Amino acid sequence: MKSDRLLSILLLLQTHGQLSASELAVRLEVSVRTIFRDVEALSAAGVPVYAERGSKGGIALLPGYRTDVTGLTADEARALFVLVTEQAHADLGLGQAIGSALRKVMAALPAPFRGDADLASRRIMIDPVRWRSSHRSSAVDLGVLQAAVFNDRRLRLRYRHGRDAQVHSYTLDPYGLVSKAGAWYLVADHRGQPMMFRLDRMLSASLLEESVRRRDGVELAEVWDTLRQRVDAIPAPVRVVVKVQRSVLARFLRYHEAELTGPAPALEQAEAEAGSGGEPVELLLRFPALRAAEQLQAFGPAIEVVEPAELRDALVRNARQTLALYADATDH
Repeated sequence: MKSDRLLSILLLLQTHGQLSASELAVRLEVSVRTIFRDVEALSAAGVPVYAERGSKGGIALLPGYRTDVTGLTADEARALFVLVTEQAHADLGLGQAIGSALRKVMAALPAPFRGDADLASRRIMIDPVRWRSSHRSSAVDLGVLQAAVFNDRRLRLRYRHGRDAQVHSYTLDPYGLVSKAGAWYLVADHRGQPMMFRLDRMLSASLLEESVRRRDGVELAEVWDTLRQRVDAIPAPVRVVVKVQRSVLARFLRYHEAELTGPAPALEQAEAEAGSGGEPVELLLRFPALRAAEQLQAFGPAIEVVEPAELRDALVRNARQTLALYADATDH
């Protein structure tokens, strides 16, 4: 609707001060000719808008002109006040600022919308943190990452990868920070390739004097979408519950600590109880695929797979095939 577009032009000019007709046309998905017609309509309605010609010209409002019109519909006002929990803002040091900002927006809302917005803020909330999710503390202060992002500085990072528990060092060009399901991620390029790094796996981070070297025209949302699609394309991990005899626990963890979910058991206590025939230690592991989990058979009767049933069936099938192979050799 034309009225919505006129209001959008007015709010964009208030926010940016001056924009070219082509920039406005791209943002509003109309032609440049339509933008000029809309500017004439605003001027005829008494809005002090003008156009400057030339390479540095554009469309702008007279200095000092402001309007209290927010342009929000009733549904948009409700949506704005249905917020995630304050934890993300608190992590960024913006806990007080978000409350102050919302009070200012509330005051600027048209009177008929204020009741709905206030009710939405008291009746609906979104908590993005999963139940029983592990919240490991990080050795890195989120403020260091913010400084790199906002000051356009390169970052030196030491990072422990979850897939193999190996520690690597990176020189990064940050795009920004993303909070997903209660976990913070740094999105950055390493040697021109996009990567993401979870805060609780960072071992150290330091700002470099060098300016960031981002790819031209590439923004955080685009890079995050690329990385997110890569993760979504990975098959869901296979959850495996095993019981491990205490006598082989240390050796088992040397091979499978990377697949372990949760903290590793205390080896000293397990080894002390191994000679007295203590109960096996139950562990939860995650493998990228069922086939990968079949390597557990290398520990023979020293471990028992409790679940999933599909893996138990596969191990039984493999054991029978191995038995049949050696039985045939004995017959000859």
